[in-house]
Amino acid sequence: MTVRRILFFCMGNICRSPTAEGVMRARLTATGLDVEVDSAGTHGWHAGEPPDGRSQAHALRRGYDLGALRARQLEAADFDHFDLVLAMDDDNLIQARRLCPPARRERLKLLMDYAPGTGSRIVPDPYYGGEADFERVLDLVEAACDGLLASLSPAPRTRPA
Repeated sequence: MTVRRILFFCMGNICRSPTAEGVMRARLTATGLDVEVDSAGTHGWHAGEPPDGRSQAHALRRGYDLGALRARQLEAADFDHFDLVLAMDDDNLIQARRLCPPARRERLKLLMDYAPGTGSRIVPDPYYGGEADFERVLDLVEAACDGLLASLSPAPRTRPA
C-alpha cells in the first residue's frame, strides 16, 4: 500500500498526537517526501485548542513548533481519508476500532509498531506527569517516526551488475 496520508491519534489530541504530527512533519520536510499528516483525539474535550503548553515547550526545545496545531476529534471519515491511522496506546486503539469500518481496519495500528527496539508498545500519556514524561514522549515519538519514515521511503535502487 502506498501511504500518502497519515493520522496520529491519542485521547485528547493535546499532548502525544500533536507531538507525533509535529515530529513527522519535520521529518517529511527534511526528506522531501510528500505525505499529508494530521492528528486527532478519540475524545473531543479539547477541540479547537492548541497543544498543551508543556508539550509545546518540550517540542520547541527540540526544534518542533506545535503552536499552529489545533485539537480535533477522530471521525469515521478519517478511516477513508487516511492510509495509516496510528494510535498512541491500546485504550485509544480500542476506542478507534469501534468507530472504524471493518473494511478499513488494516489502516489502524499502534505508532510504536514502527519502533520495536524501544522496549515500549505505547506512547504513555504525559498529561499528569512531569518534565521527564514529556521528554520520554518525544524520545519514543522520534524513534517511531524514524521507523515510520523508513517504511515510507523507497528502497534504494541497486545497479545491475
